[in-house]
Amino acid sequence: MADLLFYMMTPPSRASIVRWMLEELGEPYDTHVLDRSRDEQRGSDYLKINPMGKVPALQHGDALVTEAAAICLYLADAFPKAGLNIAIGDPLRGRFLKWLFFAPSCIEPAILDIAFPREKAPPRSAAGYGDFHTVMNVVADAVRGRPYIVGETFSAADVVIASQLRWGQSFGVVPRREEFNAYLAGFEQRPAFKRAVDLDAQLKKPS
Repeated sequence: MADLLFYMMTPPSRASIVRWMLEELGEPYDTHVLDRSRDEQRGSDYLKINPMGKVPALQHGDALVTEAAAICLYLADAFPKAGLNIAIGDPLRGRFLKWLFFAPSCIEPAILDIAFPREKAPPRSAAGYGDFHTVMNVVADAVRGRPYIVGETFSAADVVIASQLRWGQSFGVVPRREEFNAYLAGFEQRPAFKRAVDLDAQLKKPS
C-alpha cells in the first residue's frame, strides 16, 4: 500500500487536477474511485473524509487534505525534490501562492457564472473575482510569452491554472486566445500530463 491515497470520481471532476499533480510528483499512490452512479461521494463513509461530499481528497499518513489547489500545494511542499514548489523565503513564493488560489477563487467562479447565468448576477464589487473579462485578461497578461505562470520553471501553480483553462475551453467558455493556446500547448507533451489524461480516459471507458 502506498503512503498516498487519492480519492476521485469518474471524470470529469476536479480530481483530474490532482491526478496530473500526482503524476508529476512521481511518487507511488493508490486510487479510490467513488461510484458516481451510486452517489458514493455522498455516502457516510466518504463524508467522514470530506463532509462536503466532493472530490478530490488526499490521505497522506495522518494528514487529510481536500480542495484541489490545497492538495497541490500540500504535495508540492511535502515532496520538494519533485521541484513543483516555490520554497518559503523565495521572493516568488507570493506569486506562486497567488496563482494557486486564483484558479479556484477567480477563474472557476467566473467560468461558472458564464456557463450558468443567474437571473440577477452579483454586482462586480461583491463578486470576489470581479468580472469574467477582467479575469481572462489578467491570466492572459500573466502567461503572454511565458512558458510558466511563475518564474522560469514548471510548478504546481501551472497544474492548477492550466487545468482550469483547459476545463473552461472544453465547453466553450474560456476563449481560445493566442496566449492561452500557446501556454497550454507547452504542457501537452509532458509525460506526466499524458499519463494523467490516459488514466482518466481509461476510467471513462464502459466496463
